[in-house]
Amino acid sequence: MRLYPSFSVLLVDDEPAWLRSLELMLMRSASVSNVLTCTDSREVHSLLEKHDIGLVLLDVTMPHISGEQLLASIHAQFPAILVIIITGMNTAETAMHCIKQGAFDYYVKTWGEERLATGIQHAIRVAELERAREKTSQSILSQDLQHPEAFANIITANSQMINIFHYIESIAASHYPVLITGESGVGKELVAHAVHNVVHKEGHFVSLNMASLEGNLLEDTLFGHVKGAYTNALGARAGLVEQAHNGTLFLDEIGELSLHAQAKLLRFIQEGEYYPVGGDRPKKLAARIVLATNQDINARQQTGEFRRDLYYRLATHHIQIPPLRERKEDIPLLVHYFLQKIAAEYGYSTPAITTEAVLALTEYNYPGNVRELQAMLTHALSKKSNTLELQDFSELKRQEPTACGQTAEQDLLNFFLGRDNLLALSAVKNIMTTAAMIKSGGNQSIAAKMLGISQPAMSKRLNAEDKT
Repeated sequence: MRLYPSFSVLLVDDEPAWLRSLELMLMRSASVSNVLTCTDSREVHSLLEKHDIGLVLLDVTMPHISGEQLLASIHAQFPAILVIIITGMNTAETAMHCIKQGAFDYYVKTWGEERLATGIQHAIRVAELERAREKTSQSILSQDLQHPEAFANIITANSQMINIFHYIESIAASHYPVLITGESGVGKELVAHAVHNVVHKEGHFVSLNMASLEGNLLEDTLFGHVKGAYTNALGARAGLVEQAHNGTLFLDEIGELSLHAQAKLLRFIQEGEYYPVGGDRPKKLAARIVLATNQDINARQQTGEFRRDLYYRLATHHIQIPPLRERKEDIPLLVHYFLQKIAAEYGYSTPAITTEAVLALTEYNYPGNVRELQAMLTHALSKKSNTLELQDFSELKRQEPTACGQTAEQDLLNFFLGRDNLLALSAVKNIMTTAAMIKSGGNQSIAAKMLGISQPAMSKRLNAEDKT
């Protein structure tokens, strides 16, 4: 008999009778058979280290180590494990404190079997989705990346993004600036951080928005000043270039600079040295320069709005980040990531989201890209803390249908034709199966319909993946 779920659910309570009744209830009402029990809170960490545990149901009041103490240590040492607090005390203060400490949810023993079973089923589904996301990300990120940890904060399963990761690693040893372009909200600063992390610089990541800086303010901010450089300059001040010593200086919105400011930036980058305002001794640049803009720099240099010599200087290492509408496979991953993050900030448990809503979110075009998706989820979650549905996203109702230039089949064919080597058929099947499970919210029946196969065939495929 196959255990469900694939990971163990650990029940922790100092009352053996309650543990037994809870175990029976999980089997009867939630079909949960993969269960471990523990009556001594001192043994919990040993069990977490020895077994593949994805969910812990934890009592609050126990001898030796309290549930709240265990919650804090589990959240710190095993952040991927979800924890549901189950207690006999129905106090809002305790519930809120536990949620802020990292609990996925909070239930009172007297609330009833159906409510508890539904909550546990939801937690299991979220844990399964997170594991599927992690498995997908790891399988992609492990494709010959030397420093996959440098890209851990970028949630993606998109081949274009993975190619960007490889490119960032390939230019790690270069001393030339890196130019990052892309629409507003695509994550240019996250990619800049990845450039910094790959190089393993000793110094800090220092960022500056260049849009509102001109003249002496720009020079003073970047290069600092010496004592007496101007009125009220009572002492010397280090600029951001010096603060980024042996690290990375990230200059955002460079497309907004005036031609005069562009000339100063070009001289600084070309010469690799700078003068503090009022100083007569040059200082050497000792930081990696990364720049970003949402402007079409190539077009602007052709119209004379951006210096051609500066453009060529910056275009040596150029990263163009694709918009979210071209990374549809990332949307379900980002939805579940942001729901967990936003719910934690509000002090809520992570809400469920209907398959209909996830599919609609996946089809939306996102003119504001990832930032817009996060804002949509934040707005929806601010109105309700339980299951999110399609009607909770007003933006989706306003979206006009758009004509597709080519079929999904043609897109897929073009993708494979663009590769030097084809994937094995079994690998393609596994990827499609994982994608269908993520897009369906973990529902095997819906995932099977997406793939055009029966539910038993889908179950057989998932079983085969588990054994590999």
